[in-house]
Amino acid sequence: MTNPKIPVWDAATRLFHWLLVVSFAGAFLTSDSERHRHVHILFGAAMLTLIAFRLVWGVVGPRYARFASFAYGPRAVLRDLRGLVTLTGVRHVGHTPAGSWAIWLMLALGILVGASGYAAQADGPEWLEEAHGALAWAWLAVVIVHVVGVVLGSVLHRENLVAAMITGLKRAGPGEDG
Repeated sequence: MTNPKIPVWDAATRLFHWLLVVSFAGAFLTSDSERHRHVHILFGAAMLTLIAFRLVWGVVGPRYARFASFAYGPRAVLRDLRGLVTLTGVRHVGHTPAGSWAIWLMLALGILVGASGYAAQADGPEWLEEAHGALAWAWLAVVIVHVVGVVLGSVLHRENLVAAMITGLKRAGPGEDG
């Protein structure tokens, strides 16, 4: 018998996640268009607002949304990455160690991208606009690594992690129930 499904990702965390995906994609896709500059800025403002919410939710939200539930050190991350590469990784009900570091990076890069974009559009120096673009590309790289990790984790543990981020439900771990 398989473990029952339990609620892991609450509605606020899931909504944050998918709205951030849309906002990031929208901002990225409109970044080179002077005609869509206002739309780009609107997506950027939405991203910063979402990240501000997530920072608060990471402190006061439910168990798996709290930052304390995914504060892993370098050894745990290296063990997790080794497990992904060798397809022998340990399943986590919440965030994995490597996934947690991707989240920390995406939140930090989101803040830096938003702040540099705001400063650049407020007639900041040219280097600021270049830094804004470079940070956005770095964020995209982390997003790609995150997606690859989700796919590998889904295959390794025979669990659709994208579906879990839509429904909020995952298989319970040993000793856990809904």
